[in-house]
Amino acid sequence: MKIFYGIQGTGNGHITRARIMARELQAANMDVTYQFTGRPQDKFFDMEVFNGYQWREGLTFSTKNGKINHLKTILRSRPLHLLRDIKQLDLSHYDLVICDYEPVTAWAARRQNKKTIGISHQYAFQYNIPRAGNDPLSEAVMKSFAPVDVGIGLHWHHFDQLILPPVIETTITTQQIQKNKIVVYLPFEDQRRVMAFLSPFKEFEFFNYSPEITPSLSDHIHCKPLSLQGFQNDLSDCAGIICNAGFELASESLQLGKKILVKPVHAQMEQISNALALQTLGYGKMMHKIDSEVIEQWLYETKTIQVTYPNTARYLVQWIQSGMPPIDQSWCQKIWSDVKVLPVKCS
Repeated sequence: MKIFYGIQGTGNGHITRARIMARELQAANMDVTYQFTGRPQDKFFDMEVFNGYQWREGLTFSTKNGKINHLKTILRSRPLHLLRDIKQLDLSHYDLVICDYEPVTAWAARRQNKKTIGISHQYAFQYNIPRAGNDPLSEAVMKSFAPVDVGIGLHWHHFDQLILPPVIETTITTQQIQKNKIVVYLPFEDQRRVMAFLSPFKEFEFFNYSPEITPSLSDHIHCKPLSLQGFQNDLSDCAGIICNAGFELASESLQLGKKILVKPVHAQMEQISNALALQTLGYGKMMHKIDSEVIEQWLYETKTIQVTYPNTARYLVQWIQSGMPPIDQSWCQKIWSDVKVLPVKCS
Protein backbone atom coordinates (compact mmCIF):
# COMPACT_ATOMS: atom_id res chain seq x y z
CA MET A 1 0.00 0.00 0.00
CA LYS A 2 1.33 3.43 -0.98
CA ILE A 3 0.43 6.17 1.50
CA PHE A 4 0.83 9.94 1.37
CA TYR A 5 1.00 11.41 4.89
CA GLY A 6 0.65 15.17 5.43
CA ILE A 7 1.62 16.67 8.81
CA GLN A 8 1.05 20.16 10.18
CA GLY A 9 4.42 21.48 11.38
CA THR A 10 3.38 24.65 13.20
CA GLY A 11 3.86 23.04 16.62
CA ASN A 12 6.11 20.15 17.58
CA GLY A 13 3.18 18.03 18.80
CA HIS A 14 2.04 17.00 15.31
CA ILE A 15 5.60 16.04 14.39
CA THR A 16 6.07 14.05 17.60
CA ARG A 17 2.90 12.08 16.87
CA ALA A 18 3.99 11.54 13.25
CA ARG A 19 7.36 10.10 14.37
CA ILE A 20 5.53 7.42 16.36
CA MET A 21 3.15 6.67 13.49
CA ALA A 22 6.11 6.51 11.08
CA ARG A 23 7.82 3.79 13.09
CA GLU A 24 4.65 1.66 13.20
CA LEU A 25 3.98 2.17 9.48
CA GLN A 26 7.56 1.19 8.69
CA ALA A 27 7.25 -1.93 10.88
CA ALA A 28 4.17 -2.87 8.83
CA ASN A 29 6.17 -2.45 5.58
CA MET A 30 3.99 0.42 4.37
CA ASP A 31 5.41 2.63 1.60
CA VAL A 32 4.91 6.18 2.93
CA THR A 33 5.72 9.63 1.54
CA TYR A 34 5.66 12.41 4.15
CA GLN A 35 4.90 16.08 3.67
CA PHE A 36 5.32 18.86 6.24
CA THR A 37 4.01 22.41 6.13
CA GLY A 38 3.46 25.25 8.59
CA ARG A 39 6.98 26.49 9.37
CA PRO A 40 10.14 27.42 7.43
CA GLN A 41 11.96 24.36 6.13
CA ASP A 42 15.15 25.17 8.06
CA LYS A 43 13.24 25.15 11.39
CA PHE A 44 12.52 21.41 11.34
CA PHE A 45 14.86 19.18 13.35
CA ASP A 46 15.37 15.46 14.11
CA MET A 47 13.51 14.41 10.95
CA GLU A 48 15.52 11.31 9.95
CA VAL A 49 12.62 8.90 10.47
CA PHE A 50 10.70 10.56 7.62
CA ASN A 51 13.12 9.45 4.89
CA GLY A 52 13.52 12.55 2.74
CA TYR A 53 10.18 14.24 3.40
CA GLN A 54 8.55 16.84 1.16
CA TRP A 55 8.03 20.43 2.31
CA ARG A 56 5.54 23.10 1.34
CA GLU A 57 4.73 26.40 2.97
CA GLY A 58 1.13 25.68 3.95
CA LEU A 59 -0.69 27.71 6.60
CA THR A 60 0.13 28.68 10.15
CA PHE A 61 -1.05 31.06 12.87
CA SER A 62 1.13 34.00 13.89
CA THR A 63 1.41 34.74 17.60
CA LYS A 64 2.80 37.55 19.73
CA ASN A 65 3.16 37.51 23.53
CA GLY A 66 0.99 34.42 23.88
CA LYS A 67 -1.85 35.68 21.68
CA ILE A 68 -2.85 34.90 18.10
CA ASN A 69 -2.12 37.91 15.91
CA HIS A 70 -5.02 37.75 13.46
CA LEU A 71 -3.77 40.57 11.20
CA LYS A 72 -0.30 39.04 10.86
CA THR A 73 -1.86 35.63 10.28
CA ILE A 74 -3.91 37.02 7.38
CA LEU A 75 -0.96 38.98 5.93
CA ARG A 76 1.29 35.91 5.99
CA SER A 77 -1.30 33.46 4.65
CA ARG A 78 -0.42 33.96 0.93
CA PRO A 79 -3.64 32.36 -0.35
CA LEU A 80 -2.53 32.26 -4.00
CA HIS A 81 0.64 30.40 -3.03
CA LEU A 82 -1.45 27.98 -0.96
CA LEU A 83 -3.80 27.33 -3.89
CA ARG A 84 -0.82 26.70 -6.17
CA ASP A 85 0.62 24.16 -3.70
CA ILE A 86 -2.75 22.38 -3.50
CA LYS A 87 -3.05 22.19 -7.30
CA GLN A 88 0.54 21.01 -7.79
CA LEU A 89 0.40 18.17 -5.24
CA ASP A 90 -0.19 15.03 -7.30
CA LEU A 91 -1.72 12.20 -5.27
CA SER A 92 -2.69 9.97 -8.20
CA HIS A 93 -0.10 7.28 -7.39
CA TYR A 94 -1.21 6.77 -3.78
CA ASP A 95 -3.72 4.27 -2.39
CA LEU A 96 -4.47 6.24 0.77
CA VAL A 97 -3.94 9.73 2.15
CA ILE A 98 -3.41 10.34 5.88
CA CYS A 99 -3.66 13.86 7.22
CA ASP A 100 -2.51 15.20 10.58
CA TYR A 101 -4.42 18.47 10.28
CA GLU A 102 -2.35 19.60 7.28
CA PRO A 103 -4.31 21.77 4.84
CA VAL A 104 -2.35 21.32 1.58
CA THR A 105 -2.70 17.54 1.76
CA ALA A 106 -6.33 17.63 2.88
CA TRP A 107 -7.50 20.00 0.15
CA ALA A 108 -5.42 18.35 -2.59
CA ALA A 109 -6.95 14.99 -1.67
CA ARG A 110 -10.45 16.45 -1.72
CA ARG A 111 -9.80 18.05 -5.10
CA GLN A 112 -8.59 14.70 -6.50
CA ASN A 113 -11.28 12.56 -4.79
CA LYS A 114 -8.71 10.59 -2.81
CA LYS A 115 -9.87 8.79 0.33
CA THR A 116 -8.39 10.64 3.29
CA ILE A 117 -8.27 9.72 6.95
CA GLY A 118 -7.38 12.34 9.54
CA ILE A 119 -5.46 11.37 12.67
CA SER A 120 -5.16 14.28 15.08
CA HIS A 121 -6.47 15.80 18.27
CA GLN A 122 -8.31 18.44 16.24
CA TYR A 123 -10.63 15.82 14.75
CA ALA A 124 -11.95 15.08 18.24
CA PHE A 125 -13.76 18.43 18.08
CA GLN A 126 -16.39 16.94 15.77
CA TYR A 127 -17.70 15.21 18.93
CA ASN A 128 -19.17 16.38 22.22
CA ILE A 129 -16.00 17.10 24.23
CA PRO A 130 -15.12 19.94 26.65
CA ARG A 131 -15.06 23.26 24.83
CA ALA A 132 -14.16 26.80 25.79
CA GLY A 133 -13.32 29.95 23.88
CA ASN A 134 -15.29 28.77 20.88
CA ASP A 135 -17.35 30.94 18.58
CA PRO A 136 -18.88 30.39 15.12
CA LEU A 137 -15.71 31.61 13.37
CA SER A 138 -13.43 29.32 15.40
CA GLU A 139 -15.69 26.34 14.77
CA ALA A 140 -15.81 27.09 11.04
CA VAL A 141 -12.03 27.44 10.79
CA MET A 142 -11.48 24.14 12.63
CA LYS A 143 -13.88 22.28 10.33
CA SER A 144 -12.54 23.74 7.08
CA PHE A 145 -8.80 23.98 7.84
CA ALA A 146 -7.99 20.37 6.90
CA PRO A 147 -11.18 18.45 5.97
CA VAL A 148 -11.02 14.64 5.64
CA ASP A 149 -13.36 11.75 4.84
CA VAL A 150 -12.81 9.96 8.16
CA GLY A 151 -11.57 12.01 11.09
CA ILE A 152 -10.07 10.01 13.95
CA GLY A 153 -9.97 12.25 16.99
CA LEU A 154 -7.52 11.73 19.86
CA HIS A 155 -8.02 12.86 23.45
CA TRP A 156 -6.99 12.17 27.06
CA HIS A 157 -10.41 10.70 27.85
CA HIS A 158 -13.13 9.19 25.69
CA PHE A 159 -16.02 11.37 26.99
CA ASP A 160 -18.32 8.56 25.75
CA GLN A 161 -17.47 9.45 22.15
CA LEU A 162 -15.87 7.57 19.23
CA ILE A 163 -12.40 8.96 19.92
CA LEU A 164 -9.09 7.28 20.75
CA PRO A 165 -6.28 7.78 23.30
CA PRO A 166 -3.23 9.88 22.34
CA VAL A 167 -0.55 8.60 19.98
CA ILE A 168 2.52 8.80 22.21
CA GLU A 169 5.61 6.89 23.29
CA THR A 170 4.51 3.98 25.46
CA THR A 171 7.94 2.72 26.54
CA ILE A 172 8.72 4.54 29.79
CA THR A 173 12.22 4.54 31.22
CA THR A 174 12.05 5.11 34.97
CA GLN A 175 14.26 7.98 36.14
CA GLN A 176 15.00 9.30 39.59
CA ILE A 177 12.83 12.42 39.83
CA GLN A 178 14.51 15.70 40.75
CA LYS A 179 11.76 17.28 42.82
CA ASN A 180 12.98 20.84 42.21
CA LYS A 181 13.45 20.43 38.44
CA ILE A 182 10.82 22.03 36.21
CA VAL A 183 10.73 22.00 32.41
CA VAL A 184 9.29 25.13 30.78
CA TYR A 185 8.09 25.25 27.18
CA LEU A 186 6.16 28.40 26.31
CA PRO A 187 7.32 29.11 22.73
CA PHE A 188 4.51 31.56 21.98
CA GLU A 189 5.34 33.82 24.94
CA ASP A 190 7.91 36.59 25.36
CA GLN A 191 10.82 34.64 26.87
CA ARG A 192 12.15 37.57 28.90
CA ARG A 193 8.74 37.93 30.48
CA VAL A 194 8.57 34.19 31.21
CA MET A 195 11.94 34.28 32.94
CA ALA A 196 10.99 37.35 34.95
CA PHE A 197 8.05 35.43 36.42
CA LEU A 198 10.25 32.41 37.20
CA SER A 199 13.14 34.35 38.66
CA PRO A 200 11.82 34.70 42.26
CA PHE A 201 11.52 30.91 42.74
CA LYS A 202 15.18 30.23 43.46
CA GLU A 203 14.52 26.88 45.17
CA PHE A 204 13.72 25.41 41.75
CA GLU A 205 15.80 24.73 38.65
CA PHE A 206 13.97 25.74 35.46
CA PHE A 207 14.94 24.31 32.08
CA ASN A 208 13.44 26.75 29.60
CA TYR A 209 13.16 25.53 25.99
CA SER A 210 12.36 27.99 23.20
CA PRO A 211 12.83 28.30 19.41
CA GLU A 212 15.21 31.24 19.87
CA ILE A 213 17.63 31.32 22.81
CA THR A 214 17.22 34.30 25.14
CA PRO A 215 20.12 34.53 27.63
CA SER A 216 19.16 33.97 31.26
CA LEU A 217 20.20 36.42 33.97
CA SER A 218 19.45 33.91 36.74
CA ASP A 219 21.62 30.91 37.62
CA HIS A 220 18.58 28.71 38.31
CA ILE A 221 17.02 29.32 34.88
CA HIS A 222 18.71 27.31 32.12
CA CYS A 223 17.84 28.34 28.56
CA LYS A 224 17.99 25.48 26.07
CA PRO A 225 17.57 25.21 22.28
CA LEU A 226 14.88 22.97 20.82
CA SER A 227 16.20 19.41 20.69
CA LEU A 228 14.23 16.18 20.67
CA GLN A 229 16.72 14.18 22.74
CA GLY A 230 17.63 17.03 25.08
CA PHE A 231 14.00 17.82 25.80
CA GLN A 232 13.12 14.16 26.38
CA ASN A 233 16.05 13.79 28.78
CA ASP A 234 14.95 16.77 30.85
CA LEU A 235 11.30 15.76 30.76
CA SER A 236 12.13 12.24 32.00
CA ASP A 237 13.51 13.30 35.41
CA CYS A 238 11.70 16.58 36.09
CA ALA A 239 8.90 16.96 38.63
CA GLY A 240 6.62 18.97 36.39
CA ILE A 241 6.17 21.04 33.26
CA ILE A 242 4.87 24.54 32.56
CA CYS A 243 3.71 24.80 28.96
CA ASN A 244 1.12 26.10 26.55
CA ALA A 245 -1.97 23.91 26.22
CA GLY A 246 -0.97 21.91 23.17
CA PHE A 247 -2.19 18.32 23.13
CA GLU A 248 0.85 16.14 22.52
CA LEU A 249 3.21 17.50 25.18
CA ALA A 250 0.51 17.27 27.85
CA SER A 251 -0.12 13.69 26.72
CA GLU A 252 3.57 12.78 27.13
CA SER A 253 3.64 14.44 30.54
CA LEU A 254 0.59 12.49 31.69
CA GLN A 255 2.17 9.25 30.48
CA LEU A 256 5.29 10.07 32.54
CA GLY A 257 3.33 11.11 35.64
CA LYS A 258 4.48 14.75 35.64
CA LYS A 259 2.46 17.53 37.20
CA ILE A 260 1.26 19.96 34.56
CA LEU A 261 0.55 23.70 34.51
CA VAL A 262 -0.74 25.06 31.21
CA LYS A 263 -1.18 28.57 29.91
CA PRO A 264 -3.31 28.37 26.71
CA VAL A 265 -2.55 30.64 23.79
CA HIS A 266 -5.08 33.48 23.99
CA ALA A 267 -7.92 33.33 21.43
CA GLN A 268 -6.94 29.81 20.34
CA MET A 269 -10.05 27.71 20.86
CA GLU A 270 -8.28 24.34 20.81
CA GLN A 271 -5.77 25.32 23.49
CA ILE A 272 -8.40 26.94 25.73
CA SER A 273 -10.52 23.79 25.42
CA ASN A 274 -7.50 21.60 26.20
CA ALA A 275 -6.84 23.58 29.37
CA LEU A 276 -10.47 23.17 30.41
CA ALA A 277 -10.32 19.40 29.75
CA LEU A 278 -7.13 18.97 31.79
CA GLN A 279 -8.61 20.82 34.73
CA THR A 280 -12.02 19.09 34.45
CA LEU A 281 -10.39 15.65 34.43
CA GLY A 282 -8.13 16.59 37.33
CA TYR A 283 -5.08 15.95 35.16
CA GLY A 284 -3.50 19.40 35.47
CA LYS A 285 -3.83 23.07 36.40
CA MET A 286 -4.33 26.08 34.17
CA MET A 287 -3.70 29.82 34.21
CA HIS A 288 -5.23 32.23 31.71
CA LYS A 289 -2.17 34.47 31.92
CA ILE A 290 1.28 33.96 33.41
CA ASP A 291 0.54 34.40 37.11
CA SER A 292 3.13 34.28 39.92
CA GLU A 293 0.59 33.20 42.55
CA VAL A 294 -0.67 30.30 40.44
CA ILE A 295 2.89 29.25 39.60
CA GLU A 296 3.94 29.34 43.27
CA GLN A 297 0.97 27.26 44.44
CA TRP A 298 1.55 24.72 41.66
CA LEU A 299 5.31 24.45 42.31
CA TYR A 300 4.75 23.30 45.88
CA GLU A 301 2.07 20.73 45.06
CA THR A 302 3.31 17.23 45.89
CA LYS A 303 0.76 14.98 44.22
CA THR A 304 -0.24 14.38 40.64
CA ILE A 305 -1.58 11.51 38.50
CA GLN A 306 -0.12 9.24 35.86
CA VAL A 307 -2.20 8.10 32.91
CA THR A 308 -0.77 5.07 31.13
CA TYR A 309 -1.96 4.92 27.52
CA PRO A 310 -1.75 1.98 25.07
CA ASN A 311 0.09 1.91 21.74
CA THR A 312 -2.65 3.70 19.81
CA ALA A 313 -0.41 4.02 16.75
CA ARG A 314 -0.20 0.24 16.42
CA TYR A 315 -3.99 -0.10 16.71
CA LEU A 316 -4.37 2.48 13.93
CA VAL A 317 -1.92 0.75 11.60
CA GLN A 318 -3.68 -2.58 12.19
CA TRP A 319 -6.99 -0.86 11.40
CA ILE A 320 -5.54 0.42 8.11
CA GLN A 321 -4.24 -3.06 7.26
CA SER A 322 -7.69 -4.56 7.92
CA GLY A 323 -9.29 -2.29 5.32
CA MET A 324 -10.43 0.55 7.61
CA PRO A 325 -13.85 -0.76 8.69
CA PRO A 326 -16.32 1.73 10.22
CA ILE A 327 -15.20 2.82 13.69
CA ASP A 328 -17.60 1.65 16.36
CA GLN A 329 -17.96 1.80 20.12
CA SER A 330 -16.69 -1.73 20.76
CA TRP A 331 -13.36 -1.07 18.99
CA CYS A 332 -12.86 2.20 20.86
CA GLN A 333 -13.75 0.58 24.20
CA LYS A 334 -11.24 -2.20 23.58
CA ILE A 335 -8.46 0.36 23.21
CA TRP A 336 -9.59 2.49 26.18
CA SER A 337 -9.72 -0.60 28.39
CA ASP A 338 -5.90 -0.56 28.39
CA VAL A 339 -5.77 2.92 29.94
CA LYS A 340 -4.79 3.16 33.63
CA VAL A 341 -4.99 6.22 35.87
CA LEU A 342 -2.88 6.16 39.05
CA PRO A 343 -1.98 8.72 41.75
CA VAL A 344 1.69 9.73 41.93
CA LYS A 345 3.73 11.50 44.61
CA CYS A 346 6.05 13.97 42.89
CA SER A 347 8.28 15.00 45.80
